[in-house]
Amino acid sequence: MTIVAFEQHLTAEELDIWKGLDSPFQVQAFLDTLPYSAEQANRSPLRVMRERLAHCLDGALFAAAGLHRLGYSPVIVQMLPAPGTDDDHIVAIYKRHGGFGALGKSNFVGLRFREAIYRTVRELVLSYFEVYFNSKGEKTLREYTVPLNLEPLDGVNWMWSDAGTDAIEQRLTTLRRFPLITPDMAAALAPMDRRSYRAGMLGTIEAGLYKPKT
Repeated sequence: MTIVAFEQHLTAEELDIWKGLDSPFQVQAFLDTLPYSAEQANRSPLRVMRERLAHCLDGALFAAAGLHRLGYSPVIVQMLPAPGTDDDHIVAIYKRHGGFGALGKSNFVGLRFREAIYRTVRELVLSYFEVYFNSKGEKTLREYTVPLNLEPLDGVNWMWSDAGTDAIEQRLTTLRRFPLITPDMAAALAPMDRRSYRAGMLGTIEAGLYKPKT
């Protein structure tokens, strides 16, 4: 019912675009056409469609809505860095043929689409580890949250209400977190090599980069 209500908010042109996103990859391809937003304000999927602009939470919620239309549950996962080193990142996840995949919007090349080939959510999140780095070239990913199914939150109208999007952002702060590596592992991490760093930074928006504490 929420998808039907969302579609009632779309113009005829927007509805044609929306209904053309008939696979997870095509939802990701649409997100890839959008400029990355360096603003702190959140956008509902409706505003993302209307303004053609998104940051990672905006993109994850749009992807979750798109996946939901395709018959998947609208589920997101938050990945978190070491405190004071980087931004968090949020992706929409789905399960197909027994494997987990993900869709996402990011300022960085490597923090977006994942094929549905990972056996567990942890394994999926770990696939982002080597490419989750800050502007200093430090690998910063440390934790992830339990997946959040957005269906029980349909009452906040997150698909078309910015206030609903803000409510989901707040809900993420209450979720259980799982560590990915030990402190000893973190202390021994090598920095990004220069070629991988340049590749991962391709097309980044300077205003959207986290400024690590010195």
